[in-house]
Amino acid sequence: MTTLTRQDLNFGQVVADILCEFLEVAIHLILYVREVYPSGIFQKKKKYNVPVQMSCHPELNQYIQDTLHCVKPLIEKNDAEKVAVVIMDKEHHPVERFVFEISQPPLLSISSDTLLSHVEQLLRAFILKISVCDAVLNSNPPGCSFTVLVHTREAATRNMEKVQVIKDFPWIVADEQEVHMPDSRLIPLKTMTSDIVKMQLYVEERAQKT
Repeated sequence: MTTLTRQDLNFGQVVADILCEFLEVAIHLILYVREVYPSGIFQKKKKYNVPVQMSCHPELNQYIQDTLHCVKPLIEKNDAEKVAVVIMDKEHHPVERFVFEISQPPLLSISSDTLLSHVEQLLRAFILKISVCDAVLNSNPPGCSFTVLVHTREAATRNMEKVQVIKDFPWIVADEQEVHMPDSRLIPLKTMTSDIVKMQLYVEERAQKT
């Protein structure tokens, strides 16, 4: 067993790669399960040894990839506290918010040969939970859209406006309307603790969706 700091082996980059790959699959699956887009634009694929639904729509896929490309440096530096997939009604008021809370330990104790397979097992459990989450959620109104919000640590927020990872894809401060959700209930879905990352997934759901 080896104990490393976050600087060793570019630890932050490894975690960011793993989490962004996972978040991409999770976002596609959330959009499918919660019927934000027609089921016809999704195709069944295999990830983490389980079937998942991935969008075949080029523009949607590009938006998700661009978003995660901008999230990645924040995760790498341990500056992202939460990544939230917000589903909004036609008036752009949130009806659901899938929140991934992320934290990374300052020290890393690993046995590298088993580390990735162990993390993959934990991420598989998240995917399976998302697949059946509609059982504990109420139906959404027709015509919903979505956005991705990132909650950062205070120091990172000050730097974000200066850094534009992708040209013409800048970070902007979230509109209060996108953030505020009155009379919501919180549904915990899954928690994981591993040597490289701790993550919790819960859903905030608006009481009255229509």
